[in-house]
Amino acid sequence: MRVTFHIFNLGDSGDPEIGAGLEIGSWLETDKGQWVKQHAQDLKYAIEPDLLHWGHRCAIYGRLEGARATEYFLRWNTKES
Repeated sequence: MRVTFHIFNLGDSGDPEIGAGLEIGSWLETDKGQWVKQHAQDLKYAIEPDLLHWGHRCAIYGRLEGARATEYFLRWNTKES
């Protein structure tokens, strides 16, 4: 199952990859980020323009299967997908 683990907005910066890298690194150090890093498969991120907020939007996503997906949704009670 494909799961979006974290979504955040970036301001209008010269290089959104650098800003996203800083935020992703910080998020991966959280309890949720550590768990995702350990259990998710095919962990990736995507950056797209956010015209409404004059910046960019970044999403971290990956795959969880079976019991791991159930554990994730129970642990963090999220409806993102």
